[in-house]
Amino acid sequence: MFAKAVAVSLLTLASGHLLAAECAVTVDSTDQMSFNTKEIVIDKSCKTFTVNLEHSGNLPKNVMGHNWVLSKKADMQAVSTDGIAAGLDKNYLKDGDERVIAHTKVIGAGEKDSVTFDVSKLKAGEDYEFFCTFPGHNSMMKGAVILK
Repeated sequence: MFAKAVAVSLLTLASGHLLAAECAVTVDSTDQMSFNTKEIVIDKSCKTFTVNLEHSGNLPKNVMGHNWVLSKKADMQAVSTDGIAAGLDKNYLKDGDERVIAHTKVIGAGEKDSVTFDVSKLKAGEDYEFFCTFPGHNSMMKGAVILK
């Protein structure tokens, strides 16, 4: 009886671990102005969420740089437009832009950056989008962020 109880306890622990939410994602960006995903689903059980951005292309950041920016979908175009004036040195983001929920720096070939943000900043049912603010990139480099 004891061995059976131990086995059930171990199975419960193991299955609980398998059901734990994944609270991170790796997003690759390329010289073809693309991310390797169009959707990121964040589990409500995550307290924080980490995005690891990679650039698998060959071009430097001043030519084909990419960042990962999160905002409400309705704010994407304005965040991108305002970011152009900020320039590369400021990662194509306006200083203190409160519409930006999270962002990485602009990276080039072979570089990586990551950002961890508080999931409580997101609300279920709201439309969020991730995108690149390098000038001209947000038309192709974007996707949905969904809180479930």
